[in-house]
Amino acid sequence: MTEIRSPLQAQIGQWLVQPGDSVKTGDLLLLLEAMKMEHEVRAQHGGRVAELFFGIGDLVAQGDQLLSIQWAAPAPPQLDPVVASSMPSDQNAASLRPDLQRVLDRHAPTLDASRPEALAKRHAQGQRSARENIADLCDDDSFTEYGALALAAQRSRRSESDLIANTPADGMVTGIGSINRSLFGAERAQAVVMAYDATVLAGTQGMRNHQKTDRMLGIALQQKLPVVLFAEGGGGRPGDVDMPIVAGLHVATFASFARLNGEVPVLGVAAGRCFAGNAALLGCCDVIIATQSSNIGMGGPAMVEGGGLGVFKPEQIGPSAVQHGNGVIDILVADEAKAVAAARHYLSFFQGRVHDWQAPDALALRDAVPENRLRVYDTRAVMAGIVDQGTLLELRTGFGQGIHTALARIEGRPLGILANNPLHLGGAIDADGADKAARFMQLCNAHGLALLSLVDTPGFMVGPAVEAQGQVRHVSRMFVAAAHLRVPFLSVVLRKGYGLGAMAMTAGGFHAPLFTVAWPSAEFGAMGLEGAVRLGYRKELEALAEGPEREALYAQLVAQQYQNGSAINMATTLEIDAVIDPAQTRAWVLQGLLAQRALPAPRRLAIDAW
Repeated sequence: MTEIRSPLQAQIGQWLVQPGDSVKTGDLLLLLEAMKMEHEVRAQHGGRVAELFFGIGDLVAQGDQLLSIQWAAPAPPQLDPVVASSMPSDQNAASLRPDLQRVLDRHAPTLDASRPEALAKRHAQGQRSARENIADLCDDDSFTEYGALALAAQRSRRSESDLIANTPADGMVTGIGSINRSLFGAERAQAVVMAYDATVLAGTQGMRNHQKTDRMLGIALQQKLPVVLFAEGGGGRPGDVDMPIVAGLHVATFASFARLNGEVPVLGVAAGRCFAGNAALLGCCDVIIATQSSNIGMGGPAMVEGGGLGVFKPEQIGPSAVQHGNGVIDILVADEAKAVAAARHYLSFFQGRVHDWQAPDALALRDAVPENRLRVYDTRAVMAGIVDQGTLLELRTGFGQGIHTALARIEGRPLGILANNPLHLGGAIDADGADKAARFMQLCNAHGLALLSLVDTPGFMVGPAVEAQGQVRHVSRMFVAAAHLRVPFLSVVLRKGYGLGAMAMTAGGFHAPLFTVAWPSAEFGAMGLEGAVRLGYRKELEALAEGPEREALYAQLVAQQYQNGSAINMATTLEIDAVIDPAQTRAWVLQGLLAQRALPAPRRLAIDAW
């Protein structure tokens, strides 16, 4: 005989057995009621009920004997008097509870498989669905969706079945997934991912998807997670009538999105048409990746026409060629698949060090700069010759041609690279190049990437035409940005290191960086040496008649200036730290990266939208 005792203080709710009844293991014996909840007591072993000690409605204390059972042989071990049996009864594993089935059925319309016509139309346009892009971006089965059951706020004008079928997730897929998990582990790979669904109400911004966006942005800020936004869509949605609003200008989404600036990496992807509010969010991103078929604009055709500014097709507003050339698009790619690949590559630089890398041929750098000091060359080849193979990712290649900006790795360690471009204005720094460089410094500074500057510039661009473009303010941004750096800055002078432009490329002065070294091909001066001779020795030159004698003196003076401004002579006066074999450049940069210590806590390190 075994006593079955109460596991808690409760009331007898229902007896399901009577004395003399036979029971099997797992049979429900009675229900106890406590705090408006039912607690099951089940049989631990087969046997026969001998006696019940309480009636329905009676109160029992924890440990009170409820009933006794004559167990069938073999008898079970004596149970702890306060243990309640809650063994579930056998269920058919193939059957689903009604509540679970309702949830599964409700999620079905949010999936691509339930919307074959919309998916086929998307594919016919050469594009992928929002969920296809997310699946490609995130590691297998890692994306956890938030807010999948949201519907457009249009219940007062449309049926629920209509909304479920035609406004799944309110036109925006949001959640958290891992990106590059195989390289950095699950913890460092986490990111917030949000994608407007252009197959739902043209990817417009509804009240519900604003709420979803705000929720995810709050999580990103709180947990310091990177954000990836697929921004395609038509902007604000006028059809959401369930909310008591007039203009809807009180939403927090845009301020919340902008608040992430400088706090976490924020990456935007644009394919197809991205207008108005969607474009405003895109413009707040650190970096924009866009496809060649994209159109990006602060107003779509309807808004342009409504403003009395003419009638245009969507393809005429902000095409990719225009937006790449003016600096809006940082990375221009052929299609969404390449956009996702670029997104994974870009994010990797902010996720940590990798341990699988391959070095380039260091000796090739010895011939990267032509011996003829007047011959132009491509500094992108120098960048590629220094960093790990396959890691170089250039940003804003269509804009600010005088300065290259790129992310890369050296022995798996991420860093940012600035390089003058002698192929454009001889490497002189104009307004666009300065803007590009200053913002890139802000980007690397905010997210903790050391900076390498490859210097070959005759200085800032000068002249009436360039001054009309606000050159003074634009180029000075480089000094201001450098003055706020908290990351190591490393400088290598490849050839020309002249004037204020060279100082701007070395964080404000040659002793500002962690090191400033030069290649043997480097030459230095307060300004271009030929110009310095013409200005400084004007009287001496004009004293001679035009002809061979004057030209000979000019050549002699220029040669003297080059000797004085040679890399070796600069090193003897300690204006630079060393003159190095170009093949040693990678080793010098690596040493600089190894010298980096914990970064000081940033003051509010905003990254200019421009």
